[in-house]
Amino acid sequence: MTTLVIAEHDNASIKGATLNTVTAAIACGGDVHVLVAGHNAAAAAAAAAQIAGVNAVLHADGASLANALAENIAAQVQAVASNYSHILFPATATGKNAAPRVAAALDVAQISEITKVVAPDTFERPIYAGNAIATVQSADAIKVITVRATGFDAAAATGGSAEVKAIDAVDASALSQYVGSELAKSDRPELTAAKIIVSGGRALGSSEKFDEVIVPLADKLGAAVGASRAAVDAGYAGNDLQVGQTGKIVAPQLYVACGISGAIQHLAGMKDSKVIVAINKDPEAPIFSVADYGLEADLFDAVPELTQSL
Repeated sequence: MTTLVIAEHDNASIKGATLNTVTAAIACGGDVHVLVAGHNAAAAAAAAAQIAGVNAVLHADGASLANALAENIAAQVQAVASNYSHILFPATATGKNAAPRVAAALDVAQISEITKVVAPDTFERPIYAGNAIATVQSADAIKVITVRATGFDAAAATGGSAEVKAIDAVDASALSQYVGSELAKSDRPELTAAKIIVSGGRALGSSEKFDEVIVPLADKLGAAVGASRAAVDAGYAGNDLQVGQTGKIVAPQLYVACGISGAIQHLAGMKDSKVIVAINKDPEAPIFSVADYGLEADLFDAVPELTQSL
């Protein structure tokens, strides 16, 4: 029994979610192999070989894999799938894009966003916005799984010494082509990898107030900035900052929720945070039910005062 982890990377380094996925793969039992599919990605493959617990790295290098198009990544995985009992993707935008294609091609059921490996054929995953945990058992010969990174500790990025084996890259699919991308650039930590997150909600009232109140506190803490869906829908913050069931799933060391009522969809995205601080003037706000520390106060007074005191 051997598990294949599909590495997420930027052709130079391995992204954090891959380390959590390796931990899930180790829990499945047997050897763990990592597939690094990219273009001029030798550095990423070498980094994957250093991950503790990894027994081998498959390195597919070709122009067709340069931009991680889902059709090409899925075809690359399918080319080696018969050698594995489990195929694990991080439950990121890239993983969620490619995994269903692999499952469909292999004619198996995908198991989505697992948070625990009970046995090699049995897994736990959240349903109903995290209000219930389903235990899923699979009889498929090859199990295609996406892994919620917040459910597993990250494997050590160093300490391993796996062999890197080059494999042939697949030809580019005629179904899609890379045209270009516009990426938001920020000096802040990436939201899903940040140790501290300061999030704002609809109570802020405007994008100007969001920047005036939330951003200075985040700057003082060296934190990433997040937002509730209500704040994003109202235009106070960009879509890439949304935390929740339909946004990003996070589990930082510290999560500060400012003016967020705590709708079930938002709680699903952040309730696994180690320490949750809630600032809200409504004593009945659901966010207080999951908060470790709650401050019943007007955020326009409390947050600037907190920022000033740091």
